[in-house]
Amino acid sequence: MRVSIAAIGRLKSGPEQDLVARYLERARGAGKPLGLTGFDVSEFGEARGDNTAQRKSQEADQLLGACPEGAQIIALDERGRTMTSPDFSKKIGQIRDDGARHTCFIIGGPDGLDASVRKKAHLTLSFSPLTWPHQIVRALLCEQLYRSITIMSGHPYHRE
Repeated sequence: MRVSIAAIGRLKSGPEQDLVARYLERARGAGKPLGLTGFDVSEFGEARGDNTAQRKSQEADQLLGACPEGAQIIALDERGRTMTSPDFSKKIGQIRDDGARHTCFIIGGPDGLDASVRKKAHLTLSFSPLTWPHQIVRALLCEQLYRSITIMSGHPYHRE
């Protein structure tokens, strides 16, 4: 199963970008034996609409357009469902085992996600009810994807 991330906001050089790159590289290597590939990121600039609703709608079009037809969409939103790392790992494994060819994670911009994204998402996931900058959310997601792979493979990276 191919895994990708579609995000509003571009990571600039710095610690967040380094962290994302490190976890994605690890995920690519460790994911192959488990049938998990890709780990690509599509970045989009913040929309320039006149109001919040317009910006969110424009960003939704870009984000959903980055997800291939038929992909399982997981939207990151503070109103979403919280999961433990083992539960997240099980969910990724279940999606893969159910035959999904692609899973696309969506990270919104400063205004959040348009309702159309949450409606189309197969899962809306929250890392916390707190509001996080997109750079931090991306690093958290990449770490959790790598952690998920290590849990699936029985690697001691995740300790209970």
